[in-house]
Amino acid sequence: LLDSPPQERSPLETRLTNFDFQAISDAISVELERDGQVFILVHRVDLVREIAQKVREAFPSVAIAEGHGQMSETALEREVLGFYSGEKKILISTSIIESGIDVSNANTMIIQRADLYGLAQLYQIRGRVGRAARKAYCHLFVPSFSALTEEARARLSVLQKFTELGSGFKVAQHDLAIRGGGNLLGPEQ
Repeated sequence: LLDSPPQERSPLETRLTNFDFQAISDAISVELERDGQVFILVHRVDLVREIAQKVREAFPSVAIAEGHGQMSETALEREVLGFYSGEKKILISTSIIESGIDVSNANTMIIQRADLYGLAQLYQIRGRVGRAARKAYCHLFVPSFSALTEEARARLSVLQKFTELGSGFKVAQHDLAIRGGGNLLGPEQ
């Protein structure tokens, strides 16, 4: 098992919160004060523009990138490269950031409607932050705790519990327990 974290990395802190734009704004402020960068993940393309507008109103002097799969390849590349270079401090996107974006200065991840994602996907997305020695934070926002399904509660609980580096195997075991192993040899295959 590969469960040894890279040297000089610290575990990231995962917080589960009812959706509140002020809490999002506070998380952004903390990261910007550290001269860091922020990922904001939304579950629908139309929400990228909506959230971007609110963030621009709250942080008018901060350069913001937007990214989603309906953008042209050149526009998406321009936005992501602006974030990668540090020119843009906030990237608001859909789950296209799930793999392949490694920005060591981005140490805050905000996930809107975290209850709609699978455990493995959330774990992968959360891994976009905390790629350097600086303390990283992942904020999981949900509409309300009481509205969560039992399965969503289980997924989010696992993410809060396993925050230490190298915990991917443990998360995968819990994902299997929550979703079940499927039917490997049955007629559905």
